[in-house]
Amino acid sequence: MNPLRSFAIVLIVAGALALAYGGFSYTRDTHAVDIGPLQLKVQERSYLHIPIWAGLASLIAGVVLLGSARKSR
Repeated sequence: MNPLRSFAIVLIVAGALALAYGGFSYTRDTHAVDIGPLQLKVQERSYLHIPIWAGLASLIAGVVLLGSARKSR
C-alpha cells in the first residue's frame, strides 16, 4: 500500500469520525495552590468542537486522493 493511499484512508476515517461525533472532550490538570505540604489540584474538563465543514473537507479530500491513487496505478 503506497503512502498516498494510506493518507487518503486516514483522511476518510478522520472525516467520518468528525462528522459522527462533532468533537471530543479532554481533561486538563492544573496546579492551583501549593501551601507548604498542602496541594490543591483542579481538573478542568474541556470540549473541542470540530466544525462540520472540517469533517466534510477531510472526507472529500480523502476520497479525491484515494481516487487519484487508483488512477496512477
